[in-house]
Amino acid sequence: MNDMLRESLKVLIKETFDGPSGNGSWYTESKPGSGIFGTLEKVSAEEASILVQGTTIAAHIDHTRYYLWMANTYMKGDKPELDWSKSWKISSVDENTWSRFKVELQNEYTTLLEYINSFTSLDQQTLNSILGSLAHSAYHLGAIRQIFKAVKVPSQT
Repeated sequence: MNDMLRESLKVLIKETFDGPSGNGSWYTESKPGSGIFGTLEKVSAEEASILVQGTTIAAHIDHTRYYLWMANTYMKGDKPELDWSKSWKISSVDENTWSRFKVELQNEYTTLLEYINSFTSLDQQTLNSILGSLAHSAYHLGAIRQIFKAVKVPSQT
């Protein structure tokens, strides 16, 4: 894979999940914590379970994890059995389940970065899987951040 393409993909995917590095941003806010993981640090299991417009933050996170799992599985050379509706059935999570969802998302994200680092050349399907993962995850970052504005439980002082 072209080194410039590989580095660009990694920069944008890392910004989506970890937030921007340094002082600038390509498309998120230019401050720490504006990626998916930084946003989720502020979300409790209770808030992740509040239904907004027919879905929850927990469902968005599980759906994003599922998409990454699917893309990673294809890049590994396997063809997974898919059931897209499963993740959208998530309506509420307890603290343990919420923690597990975040760990599983982190694991799939790490696997995606490892695949990007390992490829020496790309076929069209693999590149589409990587770019699709970026676009899909970025969309859900925006959706999660909008839902969080609606569900933010005021802290007790």
